[in-house]
Amino acid sequence: VCIHHVRSCSSIRFVRPKYVCVFDKSAVKFSHQQRLFRTTAVSCGQIVQFKLSDIGEGITEVTVKEWYIKEGDSVSQFDSICEVQSDKASVTITSRYDGIIRKLHYNLDEIAFVGKPLVDIEIDASKGVAPEEDVVETPPMSHEEHTHQEIKGHKTLATPAVRRLAMENNIKLSEVVGTGKDNRILKEDILNYLAKQTGAILPPSPKAEIIPPLPKSETVPAAPKDKAHKIPVPVSRPIVFSGKDKTEPVTGFQKAMVKTMSAALKIPHFGYCDEIDLTQLVQLREELKPLAQLRGVKLSFMPFFIKAASLGLLQYPILNASLDENCQNVTYKASHNIGVAMDTEQGLIVPNVKNVQVCSVFEIASELNRLQSLGSAGQLGTNDLTGGTFTLSNIGTIGGTYTKPVILPPEVAIGALGKIQVLPRFNGKGEVFKAQIMNVSWSADHRIIDGATMARFSNLWKSYLENPASMLLDLK
Repeated sequence: VCIHHVRSCSSIRFVRPKYVCVFDKSAVKFSHQQRLFRTTAVSCGQIVQFKLSDIGEGITEVTVKEWYIKEGDSVSQFDSICEVQSDKASVTITSRYDGIIRKLHYNLDEIAFVGKPLVDIEIDASKGVAPEEDVVETPPMSHEEHTHQEIKGHKTLATPAVRRLAMENNIKLSEVVGTGKDNRILKEDILNYLAKQTGAILPPSPKAEIIPPLPKSETVPAAPKDKAHKIPVPVSRPIVFSGKDKTEPVTGFQKAMVKTMSAALKIPHFGYCDEIDLTQLVQLREELKPLAQLRGVKLSFMPFFIKAASLGLLQYPILNASLDENCQNVTYKASHNIGVAMDTEQGLIVPNVKNVQVCSVFEIASELNRLQSLGSAGQLGTNDLTGGTFTLSNIGTIGGTYTKPVILPPEVAIGALGKIQVLPRFNGKGEVFKAQIMNVSWSADHRIIDGATMARFSNLWKSYLENPASMLLDLK
């Protein structure tokens, strides 16, 4: 006799292979009661293989970097299960079920494949399971329960970040129409829904995602003024000499660099270099730094470089374009998604600030702070690392003046910024003065960009930075 369900009504149903008998509750002897409830507890659980879903961008495999759970742990929906790293970004995988972890299919630093089981989760059989998951063990199910399962299995598709955004704005996801794959609700869908409710007009960009922190009441400590004569500090890592060669697989961001740079070698590069007098910009930044700090944002030179580049791209849109593989069509990008090369423990990554053409210098600084924080923690998402249209690499933060930057396909231009140096220069009267000089090195795709175009763009960008007040005339 297999107990299928214990109901709170006046009858208990016993399921046999060939027939169903219904007995009155009073007919069950007290001596059988303990066995009845023990059998029922075992039969109510079913184990589901939770597969690694498609995380987009053509990614087929990832490396498991960290487990947030272990076998035997209880999890709820949207709890973090693990962090995986592809050749594009780090992604946190969250649970779709309430249940108990029964098996981890991968160890740390092992390769997990999209569509393959990630963990086994034991869930309550009465709650059912989504149809796209494989059920390892399924007890008998009545028609009534099957109908309930189908209704409950219809879930709203959205990432934890989107759900958090909806919760913060008191929006029910069931009322939002998803425009993503399989009707998945995207962040833009939440923003558009919010705009319709409030009557606000949103710009053609995810600009609303950049939320400046609230002003701080406490005094922000001033940064040390004397930053000259920095002495390189050796990396404090234990040196182990084994006397044997070591072979490691190319994974994560290193794998992305291999693919990207192999594609970049097919592009005929040409270089253009110049020097910029940042004396006025250095003074302006010193004046604006305290204001930005009061608003919770660290203001570096990079937001000015990025905004000046965007203003220049408006005049020379060919530098914000892409060329197809067959070199037959040029696509002029409407958005200025300007990437910033960052050196992290995981390797070189290039997140980008979206829609710079509609952002203020302060908003760019705020977004850069967010990207740098996530980059340092290795938590940048795929959206942050993809979609770039133009790139700036600030090699000067480490050292050096000139370099030969490599274009990041499918982009067609990149700029590398050297360190700012105090050097003697002559003014119009022939007098020597102390100037803040920075060198810039440009690389462009010579298939569609000629040297004159690159030089004119560089001169315009240079004029904005040498006379920062002139940017006010073109800011929107």
